[in-house]
Amino acid sequence: MKYAMLIGDGMADWPVAALGNRTPLEYADTPNMDRIAATGTLGLVATVPPGMNPGSDVANLSLLGYDPMSYYSGRAPIEAASMGISLGEEDTAFRCNLVTIENGAMIDYSAGHISTEDASEIVTALQRFCSSETIRFFTGKSYRHLMVARAFPDGLTTTPPHDITGKPVMQFLPQGEGAQELAFLSNKAHDVLAGLAVNEKRIADGKRPVTDVWFWGQGKGRALPTLAQRFGITGSVVSAVDLVMGLGVLAGLSVRHVEGATGYLGTNYAGKVAAAVAALDEEDFVYLHVEAPDETGHEGDLQKKVLAIEEFDRCIVGEMLALQEHRGDLRMIVTPDHPTPLAVRTHCSDPVPFALCGPGVSRGGYDVYTELAAQECDILTGPVLFNRFIRQAW
Repeated sequence: MKYAMLIGDGMADWPVAALGNRTPLEYADTPNMDRIAATGTLGLVATVPPGMNPGSDVANLSLLGYDPMSYYSGRAPIEAASMGISLGEEDTAFRCNLVTIENGAMIDYSAGHISTEDASEIVTALQRFCSSETIRFFTGKSYRHLMVARAFPDGLTTTPPHDITGKPVMQFLPQGEGAQELAFLSNKAHDVLAGLAVNEKRIADGKRPVTDVWFWGQGKGRALPTLAQRFGITGSVVSAVDLVMGLGVLAGLSVRHVEGATGYLGTNYAGKVAAAVAALDEEDFVYLHVEAPDETGHEGDLQKKVLAIEEFDRCIVGEMLALQEHRGDLRMIVTPDHPTPLAVRTHCSDPVPFALCGPGVSRGGYDVYTELAAQECDILTGPVLFNRFIRQAW
């Protein structure tokens, strides 16, 4: 048996008045996801344990079969694993977003989805002017980067910048031991950024400048038991974002890098499918992740979110269904990791619908893949879903 998990990050949503009180998933044209539900079965999965932050880190960890209450240690250490950054026992990794703050408000958590090329210049300047014996900056992709601090105190509370779009930032600044050190570093970075030529060019080109860095998602490095150790399977992860690739590294999966994978609309879908096909030719399992529905949800853009869902259905799910027909030995799940409702422009912890089809899966009597269709289904946790997906018939 071969196994594929197709993740439309943040795809689930709440009813939208402009869509006749339908969700974007209900409104979008998704014949391929509907086909998985119609030929297989539908269910609900709770990916975020009560009391935990509904981030993609927690939710994807759960979908990969790990109980976040036992294994989660922070978002940034996961991304560090993807970037090949070795964390010592005294190291604390922080996610370092490049953001745009104007008049004291978080205008854009991504500085206009800054290109990696522009971001690289900025992070290089931060490393040159803001690093020290205990502070280092590392370049990631687009607006997503890392800062690693040695001997940093525990107990700090931070807030994801995508949770506070349009809001004054003062009430969301880091709180607790170490907050003053981060404030000093943030202020120093603000002054450095103000004088960079790359920012001046961005303004001249009508793009948003990077006015500040935002530190969050901190934690220390932690090893996970691999999926090979737990389930006896080999596999790969295909994603454009360091977070999901880092989870793959920690889970013992190969990372299949895809040129032109952006984490946004119009990404290299064909390259992602090709990487998944290659993975299944050589291994047992592939975790294929698409970020665009989540990003458009954070933007609060209804039209773009519907487009992201339709691209995912057509370019990923449709192609993987064709592969399933060709192979005959492929079991597949399609699911979001969490909702990213347009109404709030951030994540929530509501259970999300999953659809499952393939060998050993009985037809459940559903016709469409939507939140409403799954509403009456039993709710599984992520680890239970993964265990049943790999080990049991349905």
